[in-house]
Amino acid sequence: MFKHILVPTDGSTLSQDTTRRAVEFAHDIGARITAFFAKPEYPVTYFGEGALIDPTTPEKFSEMAEHQAREVLGFITAECEKLGVPCDTASATSDVPYEAIIEAAEKNGCDLIFMASHGRRGISGLLLGSETNKVLTHSRIPVLVYR
Repeated sequence: MFKHILVPTDGSTLSQDTTRRAVEFAHDIGARITAFFAKPEYPVTYFGEGALIDPTTPEKFSEMAEHQAREVLGFITAECEKLGVPCDTASATSDVPYEAIIEAAEKNGCDLIFMASHGRRGISGLLLGSETNKVLTHSRIPVLVYR
């Protein structure tokens, strides 16, 4: 059975619901969790409404991303504490979340990735893509998709 589960999250309501279920699952099977958050890369300067927009300095952006990671991962840690599930946290900076998720699972020795699906189908699923679908397609580690 699975002993070490990677739970990637983006902090959304869907991810929080999935986190709760992942923690219950880990508790039921006696597994531990590594919670993972992919921090975004610093955005390049871009044009918006006819003006050049530079949202912040790279240092400030990094600080904000780190704060968001602590907040999002803190939610999972708190859920694990409620049920006594051992939990570690990890984050990485990447604009390609599915690659960061797979790398985190491999690096941390996880034997399962437990993640949410938005359930997009048809054209919207094809056009928007899905990090979950990309993880399913590229991971050698089993993936449990919760919907």
